[in-house]
Amino acid sequence: MTLSLYNTLLRTKEAFAPIDPAHVKLYVCGPTVYDYAHIGNARTFSAFDLLARLLKHLYPQVTYARNITDVDDKIIERSNQSGEPIDSVTARTTAQFHADMDDLGLLRPDIEPRATRHIGDMIAMIEALIAKGFAYAAEGHALFNVPAMSDYGQLSRRSQDELIAGARVEVAPYKKSPADFVLWKPAKDGEPGWDSPWGKGRPGWHIECSAMTAAHFGEVFDIHGGGLDLIFPHHENEIAQSRCAHGTAVMANVWLHSGFLTIAGDKMSKSLGNFYTVRELLDEFPGEALRLAILSAHYRQPLDFTKEKVAQARQTLDRWYGVLRAAGDVPAGNIPAEFMSALMDDLNTPLAISVLHELANAYHKAGDDAGRMASASALKAATNLLGFLTQAPEAWFKWQPAGASGLDDAAIEQAIADRLAARKAKNFAEADRIRNDLAAQGVILEDGPKGTTWKRG
Repeated sequence: MTLSLYNTLLRTKEAFAPIDPAHVKLYVCGPTVYDYAHIGNARTFSAFDLLARLLKHLYPQVTYARNITDVDDKIIERSNQSGEPIDSVTARTTAQFHADMDDLGLLRPDIEPRATRHIGDMIAMIEALIAKGFAYAAEGHALFNVPAMSDYGQLSRRSQDELIAGARVEVAPYKKSPADFVLWKPAKDGEPGWDSPWGKGRPGWHIECSAMTAAHFGEVFDIHGGGLDLIFPHHENEIAQSRCAHGTAVMANVWLHSGFLTIAGDKMSKSLGNFYTVRELLDEFPGEALRLAILSAHYRQPLDFTKEKVAQARQTLDRWYGVLRAAGDVPAGNIPAEFMSALMDDLNTPLAISVLHELANAYHKAGDDAGRMASASALKAATNLLGFLTQAPEAWFKWQPAGASGLDDAAIEQAIADRLAARKAKNFAEADRIRNDLAAQGVILEDGPKGTTWKRG
């Protein structure tokens, strides 16, 4: 079974062939840390978390790198607006980002390079580009000379005129061409700055990823990923810088991009009132449910996000966790071939999830314990590969939103004990009253051969 991935650079799905099968390298553009991560960010990082998990299942060693952009115009602007020091802004929002991704159940990257720790690498790369004639210095800036690269634009497949218009480039007298983009810019008073051959300044956004990938992965590596919105100008310019600095035919062999996200059919926007941060959604829903809702659509396709989709995903997880609760301490077995086949076909999560539904159905339809255990074992193995069903079923069913004021676990257990006593005394009206009272407070009781279990609805 071969892993196939859609390569944006070639506009085709192809068999993945790592440079070194003993060590696969994956780089994903990470967050610019100036504010809370939003659901669109979660969509991108969930998609590449899935890829990292699959690669780690398939290959003996995988290095997953996801950077932190901690020097950027947006960070400076946020600091100026709030009066909070830049270091404080980036430290606080980085910690919040980690907490949000952890609560979603995403793997931490193996490497998390930070832009400010690679300034020397960026300066060295810019110097190499200037020495080779692909960049030039002007008025305290260093700029990439786009016309010097004859095949610039291969990733986005736009003409030079389209590239200039699409980039909304800054018109400046020191530019040789309107399409030229900044590699280094002067730092204003009060802004972060580093000494360089072109004066005190800071890097442009694009050079950061080129320098960090080269530092950790070398001149050419296996897979580069990010959101669809990064194809141009960010990824296009990364390719230009890296290829011209190193003299290589490619920067990464495979380019993957996750699709756009809308909210109930509209583009997410604070002005429309449909802007969701990951944190506010995690305060309302379990992280697993949020991530399952995200993965319900193929990573390259548009995802129309609604809270109703998350509620449906939670019900699905209730059913899957219900299988594990009923099966008891069942070990993870073999991953079904149909499930793996779906993931190996460019991460086809809708098809993979349909296999998980079939496994849950098979558990309930099985006529004997052996059949039930086989279905539960396969369900556990397959979901665990995706990072689901990794907690104890009872912990899942007892989850409640942040700040919830409902009954605590001890009060619910006491009510269940009181109901059992009422049933033994044949006081069925009281037993029904307790059940209905719990249901009104969002606690659902389920009677079974092993006793009464409960979950928060």
